[in-house]
Amino acid sequence: MKLALSFILLLPFLSIVVAENVTYDGRSLIINGTRRLIVSTTIHYTRIMPEMWPEAIRLAKEGGANTIDTYVFWNIHEIEPDIYNFAGRNDLVRFVKLVQEAGLFLMLRIGPFIGAEWNYGGIPVWLHYIPGTAFRTESASFKYYMEKFVTYIVNMMKREKFFASQGETGPIILAQIENEYGHLQGFYGVGHNYSDWAARMVVSKDIGVPWIMCREGDALDPVIDTVNDFYGDYYHPNSVNKPKIWTEAWTGWIQTHYEPVFHRPTQDLAFAAARFFQKGGSVINYYMFYGGTNFGRTSGGTSANNFAVITSYDYDAPVDEYGLLRYPNYGHIKEFNEAIKLCENPILTAKPTQISLGPQQEGAVWSNVASGECVAFLVNVDDKKDATVVFRNASYHLPPWSVSILPDCKNVVFNTAKVSSQTTVPEMVPEDLKPSPEQCMEENDAGGDSSSSLKWQVFEEKVGIWGEPDFVKNGFMDQLAATRDTTDYLWYTTSIDVNENEGFLKDGSQVALELQFQTHCLHAFVNGEFKGTSTGDATIPIVLKPGRNDISILNTILGLPSVGPFFEWRRGGPINVKLAGFRNGTVIDLSTSSWKYQIGLEGEHLGIYKPETTNNGTWKLPPQVPKMKPLTWYKATVEEPSGNDPIGLDMISMGKGSAWLNGQQIGRYWLKRSNRVGTCVGHVEECDYRGQYARERCTTGCGEPAQRWYHIPRSWFKPCGNTLVVFEEQGGDPTRLKLSKRRISTVCASVAEDYPNLQGNATVHLKCPKNRHISRIRFASFGTPTGFCGSFKKGDYHHPDSASVVEKACLNKNGCAIQVSEESFNKGMLTGATSATMRLAVEATCGSSKGNLRSQMTQTN
Repeated sequence: MKLALSFILLLPFLSIVVAENVTYDGRSLIINGTRRLIVSTTIHYTRIMPEMWPEAIRLAKEGGANTIDTYVFWNIHEIEPDIYNFAGRNDLVRFVKLVQEAGLFLMLRIGPFIGAEWNYGGIPVWLHYIPGTAFRTESASFKYYMEKFVTYIVNMMKREKFFASQGETGPIILAQIENEYGHLQGFYGVGHNYSDWAARMVVSKDIGVPWIMCREGDALDPVIDTVNDFYGDYYHPNSVNKPKIWTEAWTGWIQTHYEPVFHRPTQDLAFAAARFFQKGGSVINYYMFYGGTNFGRTSGGTSANNFAVITSYDYDAPVDEYGLLRYPNYGHIKEFNEAIKLCENPILTAKPTQISLGPQQEGAVWSNVASGECVAFLVNVDDKKDATVVFRNASYHLPPWSVSILPDCKNVVFNTAKVSSQTTVPEMVPEDLKPSPEQCMEENDAGGDSSSSLKWQVFEEKVGIWGEPDFVKNGFMDQLAATRDTTDYLWYTTSIDVNENEGFLKDGSQVALELQFQTHCLHAFVNGEFKGTSTGDATIPIVLKPGRNDISILNTILGLPSVGPFFEWRRGGPINVKLAGFRNGTVIDLSTSSWKYQIGLEGEHLGIYKPETTNNGTWKLPPQVPKMKPLTWYKATVEEPSGNDPIGLDMISMGKGSAWLNGQQIGRYWLKRSNRVGTCVGHVEECDYRGQYARERCTTGCGEPAQRWYHIPRSWFKPCGNTLVVFEEQGGDPTRLKLSKRRISTVCASVAEDYPNLQGNATVHLKCPKNRHISRIRFASFGTPTGFCGSFKKGDYHHPDSASVVEKACLNKNGCAIQVSEESFNKGMLTGATSATMRLAVEATCGSSKGNLRSQMTQTN
């Protein structure tokens, strides 16, 4: 049964054109009468800069995708009711046009609730203050504004003729309403009422292509329910008439400010993708393909602890935050996508037969008698042992936790566990901050003179109430209620009188400031002096003086909650504040005292991070730059780094705060050390891909800052006079700040002789980034090498010509291919070795120019 969602356009002079037709049935999407297997990649337009959009889309297409997926971010577009912003990196129409020009389809996930670790899940903060509004419920005001925004986006897309139903070039083939609501609706006590309303509402918009709902098992017909997860093979839509769609195949995982980096081995992602298609899937979307950056104040909090995600939304994706390809992730998934495309027609037109090949081995076969086509997947779900299976009178070796793909039911073109793609090793190459050259400097320009040393100007933030209090209140007010998310900061200030006869004044003992709060972080001050920072309930020792004592708390938020039931009602700020250590064990409760409130920082109020404030007298040039001083603003005028490499600001010498370049907020930084979660490894290749994935299985960076480098887009730099501003909350040393260039410095590959690939030969492929060349072969061994990139070692068997063969093929080239064959290597020189254990391992250095460099072998025996 097909559910037709197309329509006919009547053009002038009554000529009739049949529009692009998007339908579906229980097997697949059917586009213009042809069943299509959809391979999609997520790129969030607002998390990368517009000048990077074409390259991101190109890389997705070259990586085997035929579709791009993106959320639509309500709160960046409708900044106030009926006030819209679609400029710069928020230019949705421009992004969709680029997808269209690339000849790709688009999944437009309007939401408008998206989650996505984005501030407030994408819902505008102003909606929280509309009377009677409760998010994602039958609240009349929420439904009104939600439908209004959805209609606005739909009409925008219709005007541009972006829906596939509007013509052959319309790229949008699927649209999404809501996101991951099904497992939460029980909390709201509205049954299916809200989700059913949302389904009926969008179907009435008549866009001519199907609507989907992610993780909504009761999605009302004709809306298609879909799955978001690490694995999608288990999922079945709520009707046999709907195709199996995996809207988020997670390539990695998010990282918060207290966690290490989580990695997902590319073998496991490929295994999960293959299993999805083996079990009848027809639409897969890799989330993320290009994660990008949470610039400014766009990061959201997580559901488990409401701790904010870091500025980087890298997600272990095939393209990293800086726009560089991450191998082997990119290469391995590209090979999988190419292999699955060879199977498209049979697996979408024939009925699969599931077969048993052993106790933990199975398979699926699609055989089309009419066309003679045959496709097979051979699977080993054992997570420890290899297996040999017999299929159609032939023997096949299956590594643990792997799927082999046979597009002709005979030859293996891809196995999910066998990685032939190279591995790239990025590095951050430091470069000292340099002052702008003399011709860039104007008289009295902030940043100092034209000397070779960098001049830091300073503005010291006042502690507590820096102006007239915004209001005074007994007890504590929720931070969001006070600030309406116009700032990350809220001052709470009160005072207490201490009798001169108090015992602790005489014996020199300390008083304990006991804090209970719900927030990301707060800083405590007593009588203007910094006493400590806390990220949870804390007891801070303080010293009080006779008479009046001022107690000030600077509460900071690093992003509003983005997911979970009733997330808009989660509280931020102090709950209880007490003083312990008074005479006779008295505890003084300040929670109901009179507190003065100040919204934001004085520096924010004055706009001192903006370039136009350069000469307003706010900034001072001190004889010496103050270091490790809380609540300090720093400003310097810096030169743009040379070259074209992506740039990260190295904040390792700082504590916590925010940074701006030329008035653009880079983001919030926090050099908080991560905790140790699960198995921490020194290198991703040490991770064991076998078995059900959990984020704790493969982590790096334990005990290190969750994020050290903060991406600054190249387009933010000017040729002259770049204003860098840093606000430091805890104390840091700005003189040690550096800009770092992100480069791929090392490429490695290791391929077994018996590895099957699309070319039919076991081949090592090496490739440096554009405009760079292989300048050195650090290691090369054909035989039985061991280890991984950066630590290869020769094994018991080593071909003596390994280095010369690789050098001849690769040196001074951008890329090369070395075939593991008799033509390349005289295998007779390796007596006793077997093809089952033979492999070629290579490690090379990428230089900036060809040169006439000879390799300097650094092999370790």
